[in-house]
Amino acid sequence: MKNASVLSLAVFLAACGSNNDSAPPPVETATVDQAAPAEMTAPAGTPATPVDAAGYIAKAGAGDMWEIESSKALLAKSTNADVKAFAQMMIDNHAKSTAKVKAAAAEAKIDVAPPKLDADQQKMLDDIKAADAASIDALYLGNQTAAHDAALALHKAYAASGDTPSLKKAASEIVPVVEAHRAELGKLAAKR
Repeated sequence: MKNASVLSLAVFLAACGSNNDSAPPPVETATVDQAAPAEMTAPAGTPATPVDAAGYIAKAGAGDMWEIESSKALLAKSTNADVKAFAQMMIDNHAKSTAKVKAAAAEAKIDVAPPKLDADQQKMLDDIKAADAASIDALYLGNQTAAHDAALALHKAYAASGDTPSLKKAASEIVPVVEAHRAELGKLAAKR
């Protein structure tokens, strides 16, 4: 079989390799067989998001884990009350979305493996942990913006085309929360 062109895959929740600019997130690539199901392919330049339960759960879990851990790292160093309040909201809200996805998976009788950060998420987390107090806010907010863009794409795509009804419902309930986080990030950026 011929291989299709290499497609870009969204690096979930936290797919940003830049420090604090608005550069597009890095992408992982994979060769996709032409016989792959249509729902797993995307037009060139469009990030692919998983519509299978296992892929969705893994990306959602890793994204929530990154949000929580990066926010804890921010709280340890930042002196900006507004950014710290946002970080605490990330810890609280992403713990809730993790619980929501786990409950939906349990309803569908799907085992949920512990989440694992991908290499890009781990690098971003390490960068945030290594940042000094003077630079951590900008680095954190830039990474949060990219992560929330990826999360929004993930949850919207799964809500629309996912393969498991309980997880589709959970994804659709998470979408407005992620949209609210994006709006709050916009407000924080306007203050800077």
